[in-house]
Amino acid sequence: MVRKPKYTMKNSLILLLLFLSMSLGALAQNSHKIVFQLATADEKEQSSLTRQLNNVLNYWPKAEIEVVVHSGAIEFMMSEKSIAAKEIPELMKRGVQFAVCQNTMKRKGVTEEQIISGAKYVPVGIAEIVIKQEEGFAYIKAGY
Repeated sequence: MVRKPKYTMKNSLILLLLFLSMSLGALAQNSHKIVFQLATADEKEQSSLTRQLNNVLNYWPKAEIEVVVHSGAIEFMMSEKSIAAKEIPELMKRGVQFAVCQNTMKRKGVTEEQIISGAKYVPVGIAEIVIKQEEGFAYIKAGY
């Protein structure tokens, strides 16, 4: 005589939990959120940042990335002065957001017209980094 397996509420619950944990694990692997802080005028570190961003996007094409630019790094986002004026729009096309600190702009006398098109503006760069970390973004100080 062949016994039919018993389907109980307990078995169903275990199967449901197993399915949910596998689904959540797969989601976690595909949802990388990173905030980079760029605060230096050092062009080597700025170049390093563009390489790092491309490396991350080549490895995790769907990563959500924001670069917060403030303090000495403001020229990185200025269309006439940036060493990465060609790379930044390409990175934007790949989904990278560049957030420029308005406090720094005010202090350095920089206008929105001088900033590479497509950037977003945040009142306080450091506060933006804190907000992103509170939203679950991993923090990386740009450079090497």
